[in-house]
Amino acid sequence: MEVTRTNFKDSLSTVYSAIEEADFLAIDGEFSGISDGPNVSALTNGLDTPEERYMKLKKHSMDFLLFQFGLCTFTYDQAESKYVIKTFNFYIFPKPFNRTSPDTKFICQSSSIDFLASQGFDFNKVFRHGIPYLNQEEEVQLREQYEERRSQSNGSGNPSYISPNPNKGPGSVPEEHREYIGRVDNVHLLSYRFPKGLHVETLETEKKERYIQISKVDDEERKRRERQKQEREQGKLVVGHNMLLDVMHTIHQFYCVLPEYLLCFLRLLDTKLMATTQPFKELINITSLAELQKQLKESPFKSPKVVTAEGFPSYDTAQEQLHEAGYDAFITGLCFISMANYLGTAFYTVYYLVLRNLICFHHIIHFSFEIHPM
Repeated sequence: MEVTRTNFKDSLSTVYSAIEEADFLAIDGEFSGISDGPNVSALTNGLDTPEERYMKLKKHSMDFLLFQFGLCTFTYDQAESKYVIKTFNFYIFPKPFNRTSPDTKFICQSSSIDFLASQGFDFNKVFRHGIPYLNQEEEVQLREQYEERRSQSNGSGNPSYISPNPNKGPGSVPEEHREYIGRVDNVHLLSYRFPKGLHVETLETEKKERYIQISKVDDEERKRRERQKQEREQGKLVVGHNMLLDVMHTIHQFYCVLPEYLLCFLRLLDTKLMATTQPFKELINITSLAELQKQLKESPFKSPKVVTAEGFPSYDTAQEQLHEAGYDAFITGLCFISMANYLGTAFYTVYYLVLRNLICFHHIIHFSFEIHPM
């Protein structure tokens, strides 16, 4: 499914439900360039520590634009012993919302643009219909500007906090409480002070306005809600191929400024890393995505049974559509299933040593997932 500025809002519920029902997700990105200095193979090498690789990419790669984001959800059908997929291609472009919103500058790498053009990439769709976005800091600044203008227009100097109840109007926050409320980003303090009989959580309205909901519940219900909250926060397993740049650009463009040091993400799995780690290291010769997918069709591996959900684009691996982000995400998911099924047919725990392109550093990563035999 193609998602652009014109159908973004209408597609959100479909995207949310696909993610919610999925057993795991696969992602991929297409960029306007990779490195503003030496090419990536020269920029990084196998002797780099994960921190060194991260810092080099952070310095030389973040001024490019992620302008197509691919997402493929995989849901296992136990009765039919098959995976049902839903694929999304998001076209993205930071078009300014108004005169005061950020006017993003980015650079292009001629070789990357030439290569994508040779693959039939639709640049017009990106620039004319790409989905605009803000990161968290930019959104906060824009909202503050809006509130300031609104306050000036109605003669009120106090910011308004909107109640999620539509029958209630905005309430003015007293000066002495404003700083405290501004710092309440979670509800651990309230949970500590009222550990019994109350369930406290921070929620958002459709307009992304935060409010605190306090519910009176018995101890059993409170524990049940806490478990649900923890499950939501843990999230789905996300699979990518050589995915460090994809993750870095996703955080940088849509969430916040990249941290100074490499962080640990426990729910990410890299199929390129899997292919270079035992027991696959002795079985797989080439780890580029296209070649990896071909090798995983042959013995001792077995291709998984996959069907496309109704209403979504169907991909034929015999006719490669590489470098369309959604297709690459789809292929990445297929590779993961094939390798996972090779390891076993029940619940399996996989340990991966840190290598040069790993997301997490100085740890042995522990991924637990259910492997469905195909």
